Amino acid sequence: MFAVDPVNHQLDEQIQHKIDQKTKPLGALGELESLAMQIARVQLGDTFDPTAQLAINKPAMLVFAGDHGIAKHGVSIAPSEVTKQMVMNFASGGAAVNVFCRQMGLKLEVIDCGMLTPWDHPSVTNHRLGSGTQAIHQQPAMDRQTVEQGFLFARDAVQRHFDAGCNFIALGEMGIGNTSPASAIMAAMLHLDVKECVGRGTGIDDESLSIKRELLSQAMDLHQENISDPMNVLACLGGFEIVQMTGAILAAAEKKMLVVIDGFIATSAALVAVALQENCKDYLIYAHQSDEQGHQKMLQSLQASPLLSLGLRLGEGTGAALSLPIVQAAVNFYNEMASFEHAGVSNVV
Repeated sequence: MFAVDPVNHQLDEQIQHKIDQKTKPLGALGELESLAMQIARVQLGDTFDPTAQLAINKPAMLVFAGDHGIAKHGVSIAPSEVTKQMVMNFASGGAAVNVFCRQMGLKLEVIDCGMLTPWDHPSVTNHRLGSGTQAIHQQPAMDRQTVEQGFLFARDAVQRHFDAGCNFIALGEMGIGNTSPASAIMAAMLHLDVKECVGRGTGIDDESLSIKRELLSQAMDLHQENISDPMNVLACLGGFEIVQMTGAILAAAEKKMLVVIDGFIATSAALVAVALQENCKDYLIYAHQSDEQGHQKMLQSLQASPLLSLGLRLGEGTGAALSLPIVQAAVNFYNEMASFEHAGVSNVV
């Protein structure tokens, strides 16, 4: 369904030389230098032009919302109705992601992937796959055809922004209970025991954590014979918003766009996307390390270096929004910082 080209590594030496000739000691800008290299690989094409500029054009935040059957079974501090209430909050501009998107200059699109009840509003895109998934410890979350339809919806969303001149997509989500499917996806994709993957989500107590572990263990046992490939993992264990985030990663990478992954739930989508199309990993920027248990192991499995570690566990794309100034700093130093030669500074390295 998606064809993602690998980035071009043939220009690495020239790109690195340009970075090294900036007026600084070698490597002194740390991970900003690696980030600039990654962005340059994506954006510079096949012929090195030392005057070529990197750019973040019309950056957009896509927040995918959906509900989960397992949320009815005591795995969250909030009822599923809060998903819709928060989407209404997004639409009125009052959530953390709204605040950060306004501050950072990100265009925000909120997408209803399958809340319990639809809400017709001009600020919310209708890409509904149903009225919440099935409870994954009792039956598959959805069928495989629904996963495929979710990918088509995601492709449409990415295409709209690409056609408007966007080359930078950030991904967030909203869905009460969605750390449960994300934990199950992590366990399935990394072949780990559920206990290593399950955390407290929005802050559940010990009793609810025990319930969550038990239900996800049941889910893994129920679906064990049917999760041999990534599409089946999504169908058996996923969420409507996780499916569409996975599709958005693949669609954006296919368009050679940079994709910023938010926290734990978005990273579970990245796990599946990379398994489906390994080349898409070259287009992914990981915003932060979440405070959710298991996220560090996910990041390690993807060989990812998150830009921030602020103890965040809100979701919504908040960490992805906060990372944009760092990405822009990498672009700006590459474009604007003088070389030793042009500045008349002695290169003592």
